[in-house]
Amino acid sequence: MFRGWQFIEPRAPLKLVEKEDPVPGEREVVVETRAAGLCHSDVGFMEGINASMLAFTPIIFGHEVSGTIKQLGPGVMGWEVGERVAIAGLGLDAPGLNTDGGFGEKVLAKEDLLVRIPEGVSFVQGAAATDAGQTSRKALRVGDVGAGTRVGIIGLGGLGLTAAKMAVMLGAEVHAVEINEGVWPLAVRAGVKRVVASPAELADEQLDVFVDYAGFGTTTAAAIDAVRNEGTVVQVGMGAQFATIDTTLLVAKQVRLLGSLGGSYEDTLDVLRLMKLGLEITATEIGFDEIPAGLERLKRGEVRGRLVATRGE
Repeated sequence: MFRGWQFIEPRAPLKLVEKEDPVPGEREVVVETRAAGLCHSDVGFMEGINASMLAFTPIIFGHEVSGTIKQLGPGVMGWEVGERVAIAGLGLDAPGLNTDGGFGEKVLAKEDLLVRIPEGVSFVQGAAATDAGQTSRKALRVGDVGAGTRVGIIGLGGLGLTAAKMAVMLGAEVHAVEINEGVWPLAVRAGVKRVVASPAELADEQLDVFVDYAGFGTTTAAAIDAVRNEGTVVQVGMGAQFATIDTTLLVAKQVRLLGSLGGSYEDTLDVLRLMKLGLEITATEIGFDEIPAGLERLKRGEVRGRLVATRGE
């Protein structure tokens, strides 16, 4: 038997339940959860937003998962019991969406979603590398951010601050936009060259790319205005459903406006590679029993970076 925090229906609290241990099928493994990230999408599901994405209900949430392999199913090759792994949840295949997830003590995972956590990288960072890390990394890839790129990162929340750190490590010249000045020192310590409160303040920089991790509509429009001619704006954040943009400006400047959602298995591998080189996603640890309270903190906007629930041996 194992315990897990189960979602029953929208606008109802999570319920702590006991379930029979999962049995791995062909090319599946059972992972004993050591860390599970809490995500704003979990809060959204609880409010009834995009709940149709869930394969079934009741379901145990938790799509950012790391732990140790507990059991191997038939046909699994190249993996051993006891290995430290993260589950690279990809879209609707992610645990917590398609199967019971990391808010439970044990998780059933497909073999081809497993990634090894490098030596020296914690379970907390391994969990954060999945959804949060891969989403941040993919958006930089969509914007062709690399060595020598001059990039503006809009929003220094969990995703944006992570992306800023990654972009610096990739050799980009990084500028950032964040209205909360309390976060600015974190960005500066990470190697960000300049932090301002509005994209308009970066118009004089003529940056190659803006990646908008906030997505409040006004930020999208301001990024189009501030980016250089023939530059790129990558939209990740969905703080507002609609944006009013100046299409004349978009066309006249020949700006590329691209959307980016989630990430790939390879993005997760790259995040873990960067972690081995020193990347650290800002994260706050809580206990397994604090998951419901943690989601309330997320809902109230009281969390800086990622919130990750951990379990001991």
